[in-house]
Amino acid sequence: MTAEAPAAPWIDMRRENPDAYRALAALSRAGALETITLELVKVRASRLNGCGHCDGEHSELALAAGEDPARLAALDRWADAGCFTARERAALALTDAMTLLPLNGNPPAGVVAEAAVHFPGPELATLIIAITGINAWNRIALTTAMGRSGDA
Repeated sequence: MTAEAPAAPWIDMRRENPDAYRALAALSRAGALETITLELVKVRASRLNGCGHCDGEHSELALAAGEDPARLAALDRWADAGCFTARERAALALTDAMTLLPLNGNPPAGVVAEAAVHFPGPELATLIIAITGINAWNRIALTTAMGRSGDA
């Protein structure tokens, strides 16, 4: 019989470092894009990172904003699903590229260029910040056991 590794301790980031927690929360709210696109991006990144807490939270927010449950279910195969707009597909491609950065650190230039076509100027900056933010939250949630003891 193999012994299981102990569970990661729950760390209340709001209490332990409230300034950093508030700063990341503010970063996550910076800029304006349509809610559905932002929630699709957050769900996709959370799934790629294996963050069930964030996946669940942002799936609920997407559904509350009017997202179709079938489209949420199709996110794992978004590239082959015909239910996403060109703009959403560009956002999801950039999400995949930024979340799964190659070892050389650069997302494919074509993916970034395609996103720029669909998200001009400040919208692209907002999308990049949103993807960066959810990846940061995923890493915090996974490292601190966020959600396990009631943290939101």
